Amino acid sequence: MTEQHVVLPGSTRPVKGDARRLHDADPDAPVEVTISLRGPKLPDANQLPSQGLSPEEFESRYSARQEDADTAADVFRNYGLTVDDVSLLTRSMRVSGPAAAMNAAFQTNLGIYHDADQGNFRGRDGALKIPAALDGIVTGVFGLDQRRVARRKAMAARAALAPLSPTELEAHYDFPPGDGQGQKIGIAEFGGGYFDSDLATFCSKHNLPTAAVTPVPVDAPALTLDQIKRLPRDERNAALEESAEVMMDVEIIAGLCPGADISVYFSTFDQKGWIDLLNQVIKDVPVALSVSWGLAEDSDDWSVGAVRAIAERLSAAATLGITVCVSSGDDGSGDQMPDDNAHVDFPASSPFVLSVGGTMITGGPSSALEQAWWQPPGRRTGSGGGSTGGGVSVLFPRPDWQDVKVKSLNPGSLDGRVMPDVAALAGPPLYDLTFLGQDMPNGGTSASAPLWASLIARISAALPAGKPKRFWTPLLYQAGTDGQPRGRTACGDITLGHNASHPQPGVGYQSQVGYDAVTGWGKPHGLALLKALQ
Repeated sequence: MTEQHVVLPGSTRPVKGDARRLHDADPDAPVEVTISLRGPKLPDANQLPSQGLSPEEFESRYSARQEDADTAADVFRNYGLTVDDVSLLTRSMRVSGPAAAMNAAFQTNLGIYHDADQGNFRGRDGALKIPAALDGIVTGVFGLDQRRVARRKAMAARAALAPLSPTELEAHYDFPPGDGQGQKIGIAEFGGGYFDSDLATFCSKHNLPTAAVTPVPVDAPALTLDQIKRLPRDERNAALEESAEVMMDVEIIAGLCPGADISVYFSTFDQKGWIDLLNQVIKDVPVALSVSWGLAEDSDDWSVGAVRAIAERLSAAATLGITVCVSSGDDGSGDQMPDDNAHVDFPASSPFVLSVGGTMITGGPSSALEQAWWQPPGRRTGSGGGSTGGGVSVLFPRPDWQDVKVKSLNPGSLDGRVMPDVAALAGPPLYDLTFLGQDMPNGGTSASAPLWASLIARISAALPAGKPKRFWTPLLYQAGTDGQPRGRTACGDITLGHNASHPQPGVGYQSQVGYDAVTGWGKPHGLALLKALQ
């Protein structure tokens, strides 16, 4: 086909640094991509509505145009591709076909790559080109490259105190009464499976009713334990490790909100997986979404277009009043990047999420002290360790509502969006959890995020009936009735600790009185937050 093509802005991907190309992709191999379409400009961080729009209002204001979808579908069909689904609401299309047709449509050369972390995967490098007829209509193409852009791994540790049960967490963080009845909560997962037997054992141990949990396959299946046991050894071990993290998210939310409807979304850990999962959440409109995955925002593994497309969907979620709670990362200010600069995790660095950092409780029962989570060497290693992520974004400007005095540690860097916004338990003494039928305490900021999602649901359930959903993050920085930021008056300030994750003295942020880039406004006081948000 001789049709003219134009470069798709933001689509460039470098060669994955530790990967080698094995061979070209099989031209007949099936490939599915998600296409982003243009639409009316979504609110930026300073234009978000004070209360969430209804799905009907959102659809009427921000959907893609049917004419654009029709034009794109006609062009793709001319290349031998199939249009499997169109969603004007999420401004997305799913398109499938053989690799050879994808190469022709997007002027790329798909290959099979290998690296030690991921094994074999389909990938590409360079920029994509799209047919000239779609210039300005198509804003992103995701799924050609399957490199991993979602990571998490909470580290268990010994502690002077016993791990905390749901009842103890409720009391410690002063949750309002209730069980989340009538609230919908989402959980984002990019690997592993869901084991209902573990949830039943956990709920029985803590004398709780078993919550209503629905696994939702988006781009990946919700594996059962029997399916995982039949996998090859290396795949089985990886799936079990990921499943332990899944069950941690589920059990924390089910333990604190046993009356809520809980959806666990399973997707692939590539860029397409993020976008498809958020598309589904936008359609479902839960009150909160818990996300315990991420990657350094300035990692080369992200494309500029993918960060933009994910941020747009997070803006859509915030506009609908969904509070997306994202863990700030477990590797301190270095965020697993191989240099001496400070880095932050994405999507936790987005101004359209509630970024959640981590604390730990040290000392014995009579002298328990909550401080910023930091265990040597301040980042995850094979032998333990970890630290709360936090810092200043190099990608996202600081919103007007985030009027805090935190400078970037990187010389000459943008004084961008600061994270985290808040914090909760991540380190010792961990959370009392069940995995494979046995007690398995766990933590990390991967646990802090579902705790905050649970608190949001509990508070939302306690607010007057019919009160619209609201995106929480700006509210914490805005003044309450006493003239002080709600975060200052309704959270417990954490003033001890740091998040340096390089060899000492290292590069990191320090806890201080008031807001800081280690634990944000601090730990929650649930009843005070309820009062502040009424």
